Amino acid sequence: MGRELKILSPTAILGYGFPRDSWEKGLAADPDLVAVDAGSVDPGPFYLGSGKSFTDRSGVKRDLRFMLRGARELDIPVLIGTAGGAGADPHLEWCSEIITEIAREEGLRFDLALIGAEVPKKMAREWFREGRFRENNDLPVNEEEIGKSERIVAQMGSEPFITALEKGAQVILAGRAYDPSVFAAYPIWKGYDPALALHLGKILECAAIASEPGSGRDAMLGILGDDYFQVEPLNNRRRCTPTSVAAHTLYEKSDPLHLPGPGGELNLEQTSFKAISDRRVEVRGTRFEKTPDYLLKLEGAKKVGYRTVSIAGVRDPIMIREMDNINREVKAEVLDNFQGEIDPSQFHLLFRMYGKNGVMGDLEPAAFKGHELGLVIEAVAPTQAWADTLCSFARSTMLHYGYKGRISTAGNLAFPYSPSDFSGGAVYEFNIHHLVGIKDPAGHFPVKLVPGFDGRRSDG
Repeated sequence: MGRELKILSPTAILGYGFPRDSWEKGLAADPDLVAVDAGSVDPGPFYLGSGKSFTDRSGVKRDLRFMLRGARELDIPVLIGTAGGAGADPHLEWCSEIITEIAREEGLRFDLALIGAEVPKKMAREWFREGRFRENNDLPVNEEEIGKSERIVAQMGSEPFITALEKGAQVILAGRAYDPSVFAAYPIWKGYDPALALHLGKILECAAIASEPGSGRDAMLGILGDDYFQVEPLNNRRRCTPTSVAAHTLYEKSDPLHLPGPGGELNLEQTSFKAISDRRVEVRGTRFEKTPDYLLKLEGAKKVGYRTVSIAGVRDPIMIREMDNINREVKAEVLDNFQGEIDPSQFHLLFRMYGKNGVMGDLEPAAFKGHELGLVIEAVAPTQAWADTLCSFARSTMLHYGYKGRISTAGNLAFPYSPSDFSGGAVYEFNIHHLVGIKDPAGHFPVKLVPGFDGRRSDG
């Protein structure tokens, strides 16, 4: 093939922002593609379950304005994956509305493709009955559990993006997607090695995080050749090194040599990382190995109740020494107060002690030596009213609790806020995190093409 293909990744997640100088330097490099990952499962199940975005609308619009305007000036495609943070239908609609506003305000015109990733519950049940689900020992699933999901999405591979490109799309907005797919689809469509394209996508999906010093709010340029790819940050304050790029290759992976994804896995047994300048790294040798079955990862979230939280500080050394016992006793006393009124299995009362195992819990290896604690009292119940009540009783009980060795009769807790309790709204948890085997990698992701989209057409 001979010709190098350039991909501009402006930011780790759409809406996180990027320096204007880095962006303009990226455009000056004459890229063939602008691509960005717009979401993540990391912020938890709330966003999938609620249909809300974890990124700020103004931030997303700011980033998209630069991307759409710059890409149309260069006449190159823009690919966006996992719209709205979680990639379900409401997120896709939310992000498409922003694109509509920008197109209208900037006078832009392009062929727009929208790719859905939400899986109907009926289809998910059929897949389960057909034995397509792979077991997840940590998260058992059945048809009843599927029905409890507020929403289910599937992580699409590169194939739906390629379908949209074949239809002539210049801007592609997709639902939930495997992170590297949004970067790899265009070069694979152009005939480049899928292994290198996907590995490059693995680096570019977090933009300049793979540089030193790393940042998700800065741009990275990827250059793909026949048997290699190169990465270089677009901010002169940063540089890529073999260590930084290799380390990011292992980011969020349990196996250092085999990185699974839709339809196969990247084999890194022969991969090499070489510095070719003080800021650029070249990667060679990665292979892609197809799996017998094409596997997609499904993500589903269900509502489990409503949350109320109270935050307090603890400074008394005697109380700190007794906190484990106090937490158990206060919890028992509060639940006993409502005996006969509530089903204990539907009510959850948690005490998180920051400064003492608050992050790692029972896995914390360090001995506690602190002189103060940050205490988070969390109540989850079937209704917001019950969550408020449970948290209020726990907070007031803890505030005046007569623990062993207590000397004073004043309040035990210091509250940084008034009011002290915060109603958190609905609580969701992931109830589907499973691989499912499918036959058609593109068939379950409908592509809607809107030719000549300019922000004034109601069907976009």
